[in-house]
Amino acid sequence: MSDTLVLPEGVSAEAFSSAVGELRNVVGDNWVFSDEAGRRIYRDPFSPLPDDQFMPSAAVSPASVEEIEKILKVAIDHAIPVWTISTGRNFAYGGPAPRKPGYIVLDLKRMNRILHIDEKIGYAIVEPGVSYQQLYDHLRATGSKLWIDCAAPAWGGVLGNAVDHGAGYTPYGDHFIMQCGMEVMLADGTLVRTGQLGLEGARAVNATKFSYGPYLDGIFTQSNFGVVTKMGIWLMPEPPGYKPFMITFPHEEDLSAIIEAATPLKVNMLIPNGAAAVDLIWESAVKVTKSDYYAGEGPLPPSARKRMAEDHKLGMWNFYGALYGPEPMMNNNWEVIEAAFSKIPGAQVFFERENDPAWDYRVKLMRGEPCMTEFGLMNWIGGGGHLNFSPISPPDGPRAQQQYEMIRDRCIEYGFDYIGEFLIGWREMHHILMLMFNRANEKQRAAAYELFGILVDEAAAAGFGEYRTHLAYMDQIAGTYDYNDHALWNLHHRIKDKIDPNGILSPGKMGIWPERMRG
Repeated sequence: MSDTLVLPEGVSAEAFSSAVGELRNVVGDNWVFSDEAGRRIYRDPFSPLPDDQFMPSAAVSPASVEEIEKILKVAIDHAIPVWTISTGRNFAYGGPAPRKPGYIVLDLKRMNRILHIDEKIGYAIVEPGVSYQQLYDHLRATGSKLWIDCAAPAWGGVLGNAVDHGAGYTPYGDHFIMQCGMEVMLADGTLVRTGQLGLEGARAVNATKFSYGPYLDGIFTQSNFGVVTKMGIWLMPEPPGYKPFMITFPHEEDLSAIIEAATPLKVNMLIPNGAAAVDLIWESAVKVTKSDYYAGEGPLPPSARKRMAEDHKLGMWNFYGALYGPEPMMNNNWEVIEAAFSKIPGAQVFFERENDPAWDYRVKLMRGEPCMTEFGLMNWIGGGGHLNFSPISPPDGPRAQQQYEMIRDRCIEYGFDYIGEFLIGWREMHHILMLMFNRANEKQRAAAYELFGILVDEAAAAGFGEYRTHLAYMDQIAGTYDYNDHALWNLHHRIKDKIDPNGILSPGKMGIWPERMRG
């Protein structure tokens, strides 16, 4: 299928061709992608919308900060917006695609150096193109006793996931909290280092998040105020012991009791890691397909769900957590955990499971070992389409049950399975709905697109805001943050206009637009 080149708004074909030529002079012919095949690398292959909705005009991949500076000058000179990505694997949220056609993707995959590992303090300094698998392999190859924390897919970017507020499964699971110090290039080419990195020759670089004056790292996350070119990330020292566990629960309505039991254990750090309450289909879909249990249209019926749970010794909800440290300490903590969850009728505890790829990959993730098993969910119905709907709530049982039932019922109404998990942080929960659809089926695509928009509005009306979203819904979700006539997003726009007055950096990222493109 061919696509039509969409030029940047207000830029002629001649001016665009000239800009592409200048980019080739900066990075070399091999690292500018302007033909149809090159552009299609940067589409979103899982979107509910046609490819041309998010197809770039070109892409450029620099190898250094110096090349980024030259690229941004070209962008300013020709008024061409650039869309920054690190590894480009942010699937379910848009992947490598830009917010609109007509942008040039600034692909930082070639900047993939692991610049430093501090074994004593426990941190790494990485460039944007470093993947979880690359950092994990490097630590193992060098004999390091440090663990990474990774999101589920091994190909994800360490830096990119942290600045997008991603999460993982070890005690270091909140990736932005574990971020420490940045190097950022502003739109005008100014290079800024945050925190202690701002002091030439500082001794405490990447050891403390704070320095003298305002804390700025946060404004460069989920934003378009600069290009993050380096980042420090704290790494977990390998503990003397590791004890993963799984507890299954037989009923959908058990979710409230699960979260109520887990909350004091999480707040008091008796369960120290990023724990998860995962639904039946999510855990089953890495090893079976929907057609193995149901050949009809619409959601999996209750009878098939029951049979699948029995076949795979799973619950309607499956809770994963882990303990770390000396064995006596783990055993003492486990007694408290067991007492809390054993009050829920039908709870079953597992410390080992045979021939269960879902258990195997969860055990890996909770010790910081990246893998690709979770991507097997794509086989549940085939066709590859998926979106992640990601509202936040406090770790409160009745509210979690309310949120689950609200979303589940809408999924059923639109003919989709509920496939989800609750990631339980220290004092918050990320509820991830994996909305799966056959991308080759136009009816399913349209239904998924409509359903997602309804979920955004209904969740906001119930007091649940999203923390992350697909390109197609960035403006809608920004609009739900409406306190005091949208004062928060008005402030974002004021910062944008001052720090990037030409509006070239990732316009529309998280609903933040330059003045010339608003409305």
